[in-house]
Amino acid sequence: MEFSLSTEQQAFQDAVRRFAQKHLQAGALERAHSDEYPWDVSKLMAEQGLLGITVAEKDGGIGGTLMDAVIAIETVASVCPRSADVVQAGNFGAIRVLAEYGSADQKARFLTPLLSGDALISVGMTEPDAGSAVTELRSHVTRDGNGWRLNGTKVFNTHIPHAAYMIVYCRFGPGVQGIGSVLIDTRAEGVRFGKPVSYMSGEKWTQIYFDNTFVPDDQVILGEGGFKKQISGFNVERIGNTARSLALGRYAYEEARQWALQREQFGRPLCEFQGLQWKFADMKIKLDAAQLLLYRAAINADKGLPSPMDTAIAKAYCNQVGFEVANEALQAMGATGYSMESLVEYCLRRCRGWMIAGGSIEMLKNRIAEGVFERSFPQRPPKTSVA
Repeated sequence: MEFSLSTEQQAFQDAVRRFAQKHLQAGALERAHSDEYPWDVSKLMAEQGLLGITVAEKDGGIGGTLMDAVIAIETVASVCPRSADVVQAGNFGAIRVLAEYGSADQKARFLTPLLSGDALISVGMTEPDAGSAVTELRSHVTRDGNGWRLNGTKVFNTHIPHAAYMIVYCRFGPGVQGIGSVLIDTRAEGVRFGKPVSYMSGEKWTQIYFDNTFVPDDQVILGEGGFKKQISGFNVERIGNTARSLALGRYAYEEARQWALQREQFGRPLCEFQGLQWKFADMKIKLDAAQLLLYRAAINADKGLPSPMDTAIAKAYCNQVGFEVANEALQAMGATGYSMESLVEYCLRRCRGWMIAGGSIEMLKNRIAEGVFERSFPQRPPKTSVA
């Protein structure tokens, strides 16, 4: 059992760090507070081979492992937290579902601009009345000639103001087995965007409406019965979420550690005060423990799709640790940490959102409890029998 990176992984990490320090470090603060997606970074990462790390070479990717993608997120985030989003978008979530389940034609048409850094893809799962209860979704398709008509609405979609494509979870029929997904162009006729809304993190989302939007047959990703495959693919999204959360917590920790070494009060460096020493000891313990859980989930996932249990445990703990450490780092830095001249407050705001996105901590704990007791605990009320 190894608890350190292999020689190849260490070399990869070093190469990514050199790239990040050369190209990303200088503009890290401005990038974090910009409303624009960092397309320049996306193009640079495409050239560096940091997009499509886990996509097969025959499909235009690098053919690496999920662990490689996690290392890339962590390393980029240690230099420029905002740019870690680009690694996420190019390796996890919707792009991974497309690479895993898309047809050869779909991958040829849609993966190319994604892997070159010219386009983004989003996923449409959540609806106004279907959040954690994703199987309650109402967006649906009906047959129309050589394609389908999509009607419904989606909310809280990552990257949607900038995304060219979207994988939309929708109903082909009743029940869980009736759920599948289609790929749409966000500029297609019948796609309408609502008013942009800002998150606490500074990111924006808009409600997106599908009004009889035509979807050709060749843009169906998974038809009826595809729900379980989609959720398995979504566990990869959760690992990306987990990695960013932990990485931004670690970024804040390192900023605060340097601050405690340099900042003086009462004629002594802050690191000499025991109250702060204990804070940093607690932060270090949490970060290291969370790191092991993340790596376990990523390494086991490289044997196939991620284990739902490993992923749930890693995400629940890393989400909490990322936020708690960023919060303690901000406290240690005082007004400077609270200021937007520091990226510590940015890390805190981003980490808070990941405790909700991709499966809330409460829902993950429900999933973990099912594994503990080896039985399911349905959240819906029991059906009443008709006499």
